[in-house]
Amino acid sequence: MTEKICDGKKRLLIGVQTQNAVNDEHPEEGFEMLKHAGFSCCDFSLNAYLSNAALYQFEVNDFFGRSCKELERFFTPHKEAAGVTGITINQMHMPYPNYVPGASKELNEYLWKTVAPKSMEICAFLRCPYIVVHGFKLAHYLGSEDAEWKRTEEFLDFLAPIAKERGITICIENLYCSAGNHLVEGPCCDAEKAARRIDAMNAKYKAEVLGFCFDTGHANLIGIDFEDFIVTLGDRLKVLHIHDNDGIGDLHQMPFTFTKGRESLPSTDWKGFLRGLERIHFDGVLSFETAPVLRTFPEVMKRDVLKLLANIGEYFAGELRG
Repeated sequence: MTEKICDGKKRLLIGVQTQNAVNDEHPEEGFEMLKHAGFSCCDFSLNAYLSNAALYQFEVNDFFGRSCKELERFFTPHKEAAGVTGITINQMHMPYPNYVPGASKELNEYLWKTVAPKSMEICAFLRCPYIVVHGFKLAHYLGSEDAEWKRTEEFLDFLAPIAKERGITICIENLYCSAGNHLVEGPCCDAEKAARRIDAMNAKYKAEVLGFCFDTGHANLIGIDFEDFIVTLGDRLKVLHIHDNDGIGDLHQMPFTFTKGRESLPSTDWKGFLRGLERIHFDGVLSFETAPVLRTFPEVMKRDVLKLLANIGEYFAGELRG
């Protein structure tokens, strides 16, 4: 998603998560704060309404037990506030995980048959074109990545008709898994396989029902070559999760926070990231998945922190413009 500037060239738009910035009581205040900081887009944090931490403890709330009409009424103030302030809801994140190993059949069916399709309906209601989903982390349990993908594919096949009807592109994301005291590749960390699978599903449904979300933090944790991965995906790359870490934990901090070595080189390969986006002529949104940053700093600094994030986005956009 780009906007025109005076010399005729296009500049990428900048986005950020709504979590920790927009609240349910007065969403207009949060959206106005994002606009004032310099953002024109947002990643609507639908996953905040059913937390992964709770799900991994086999705990579930009843938020998605509401009817679609009730959910629409709940999110109408957010939709209106975004419209009034000129913030485009360009992407959102479905609650995750969509399958919890070891959980009851009832919990996993609720995630699959209730939470997921209602998330799609909320996405459509907010006129959001992209929704990010996590593939099932089941390779350890099923014995192979191919078997793991088969289960994820069944889930995507369940959602694809809704995506086609509603004009939504579901985006799978590169993830990591824990193995002992190590972090290892999780679902969707093979760009060539991801590209083939996306092409096959889109051909099957004769629509762009599936795309990719590249997560910089997850990629940094397991040593993915940013530039090569992005170039392999090409125009299948639809949305970004931009954030930083120390290469050890999934910290979701702002870019350039962490360094390595005495030379203070960035922990994350931001130059490779930008080269990859440049090579594929990426025209989406430079979107930050950095909600924890807004809790790291004192509350009184929230606007300043958002402004700094937006400035980093503008720096990236300027580098890509060339």
